[in-house]
Amino acid sequence: MSVPAEIFKAYDIRGIHGEQLGPDDAEQIGRAFARVIGELEGKPTTELRLGLGRDMRLSAPEMAARYRDGMVAEGATVIDAGQVGTEMLYYLVGSRDLDGGLMCTASHNPKAYTGAKLVKRGAIALSGDEGIQDIRRMVNADPPVLGDASAGGRAGLVEEVDIYDEFQAAALKAIDASNVKPLKVVVDGGNGMAGPMAGPLLRDLGLELVETYFTPDGNFPDHEPNPMLEENRQFIMDKVVGEGADLGIAWDGDADRCFFIDDTGRFVDGDFLTAILAQHLLQKRPGSHILYDARASRAVPDTVEAAGGTPHINRVGHAFFKTRMRDEGAIFGGEVSGHYYFHDFYNADSGTLPALLVLEKLSVEGKQLSELLEPYKAKYFISGEINSEIADAPAKMAELEEHYGSMDGATVTHVDGVSVDFDDWHFNVRASNTEPLLRLTLESLVSPQDMEAKRDELLARIRA
Repeated sequence: MSVPAEIFKAYDIRGIHGEQLGPDDAEQIGRAFARVIGELEGKPTTELRLGLGRDMRLSAPEMAARYRDGMVAEGATVIDAGQVGTEMLYYLVGSRDLDGGLMCTASHNPKAYTGAKLVKRGAIALSGDEGIQDIRRMVNADPPVLGDASAGGRAGLVEEVDIYDEFQAAALKAIDASNVKPLKVVVDGGNGMAGPMAGPLLRDLGLELVETYFTPDGNFPDHEPNPMLEENRQFIMDKVVGEGADLGIAWDGDADRCFFIDDTGRFVDGDFLTAILAQHLLQKRPGSHILYDARASRAVPDTVEAAGGTPHINRVGHAFFKTRMRDEGAIFGGEVSGHYYFHDFYNADSGTLPALLVLEKLSVEGKQLSELLEPYKAKYFISGEINSEIADAPAKMAELEEHYGSMDGATVTHVDGVSVDFDDWHFNVRASNTEPLLRLTLESLVSPQDMEAKRDELLARIRA
């Protein structure tokens, strides 16, 4: 029985455990992954050194063991870090110059899901364009091109490592820990990997921590580990206000993304957080290059330029950011979705470094997070990303481009989907990689009312 094609996503593999993706499938994917990395590296699989990690999901121990069996069956040496956050797997691959790595995780998805994030040398993600679809074809080939998962070939080796102390020491180098003041911080780990990964660092900084859901538990007894959904972040928003805290920090399940709540209990938009982090990092390294995604507020390039940096707009997605970061020598890149990438972290995304950097910035400037956000909220009025179910997304994008792109003052670009820019407003529309959805983001520099009017007009045309 073949593995469903739809679980092979643009940037990872993800499906319902036991229905779409099971242990036998994991072993075959492990074999295929080793072969794909071997082809990319131009070496036999018996010479490969591959990292492995797993999150706290109930299925993760068995699934990770079977991924490992598959890689070992191909002759690879597997460096197994055990239960870690996803960025720790990236650190393992980058710091040891491994040929690639596999993280057994379903990120922020509900309890029933399992999956894998896959990277090549340099902790650069495989994608649908490079690697993931090759794995799908190998796994589902008829006749099979991979060995029988039950054959039990074990030509490779396994080395088990504990990288917690090493990773945490490396992460702490992002800031001057002596700068951090004893702020009161509510943290919500979502019963994911943030507790063991970032918890020790935060405790050592002398903060007044209010720890919630900081113990990994694949049952997710409290709420799903996806702070992007309002129902999952309402708890920490209320908790920050109730505790009189300086801020709140919430992580997704595998803890490679963190999200911030300001001192008034408001959720901090990812593009504004990107601007704040960029400004802080440019103070450390003046004149550097910064990446931001095609959906982002103009707050990002405006802030970067004002701070003496060079902004670069980029296509959404791990693989595109990590590769461009390397090519541009950028020190930092931020996505609206809460992925933040760092040159000094192998150009990979981290949920630990943004937390440390924001704590440092608030301490050094002696300001509340709401004060840092106020200039942005007073000038840039953003819609957030809005999805619409559309049968033919490319046709709809072409229609919108023809209508708005022909207006006076319009500038059309195709960095990611279609973007149309005017002096005082702009929008981007992109098609989903996996669903019949069109995603809209829009910003006005006039007023909230202007943003809402233009947003509603765009949505009416999209959904007509």
